[in-house]
Amino acid sequence: MPFEPITKESSMRICNHMNKDHESAVNAYAKYYGKIKTFESAKMISLSQESMQLKIDDQTLEIKFDHILQDCSDAHKTLVRMSKSIPES
Repeated sequence: MPFEPITKESSMRICNHMNKDHESAVNAYAKYYGKIKTFESAKMISLSQESMQLKIDDQTLEIKFDHILQDCSDAHKTLVRMSKSIPES
């Protein structure tokens, strides 16, 4: 996969993909990493090299990554790893 930097455009594409195809993962990020137990809706609204921002109902939540993302491929691998590390409830 060629190097693709994290830009406003790639962030929007990743967020749209996550919200459309991986809604359960976005909800799990909010519950596990954000420690938000109950909410009506969770949407990924942006992604940077340092963190992802989720909109949980009417509030914005920032979840920091454990390292600085290098590119979009690293973002993909990191989001998958984070999702897989969430214990089954």
